Amino acid sequence: MSSENASIEVEEFLPHPPTRVWRALTEPELLARWLMPNDFKPVVGHRFTFATKPIPNVDFDGTIQCQVVDLDEERLLRITWGGGGLDTTVTWRLVPEGDGTRLFIEHAGFDLDDPVNAYAFRGMGSGWRTGVVRALQNVLTEVT
Repeated sequence: MSSENASIEVEEFLPHPPTRVWRALTEPELLARWLMPNDFKPVVGHRFTFATKPIPNVDFDGTIQCQVVDLDEERLLRITWGGGGLDTTVTWRLVPEGDGTRLFIEHAGFDLDDPVNAYAFRGMGSGWRTGVVRALQNVLTEVT
């Protein structure tokens, strides 16, 4: 077993103010539009779930168990992300930049020696970098 865990890291400039980006990260109905249906509340300690499709041939029923572990309004949101053999964290960090926001996403804690974690790391890596960020940008364009 490796003592190191792998992380997916994404950095993206969003031409929207931190207030708008924060809303998309923390309002459950907006979060559902770009990530997944959820029962999220922006409160440290709040346990919630994301709902997605089960993955055939993998022990994953489509439910991601989460908990808010750190929150600094319009600056930082960190959650645990578990299910289907994963025990990871996701951190969104917002940095004002001009008229927009520099968004840093880190999905950390993948054990690449574990086949399930390695599979999730590969799939989620491209997912965070392309589909999820693109969907977030679309929602931000629609939000006033």
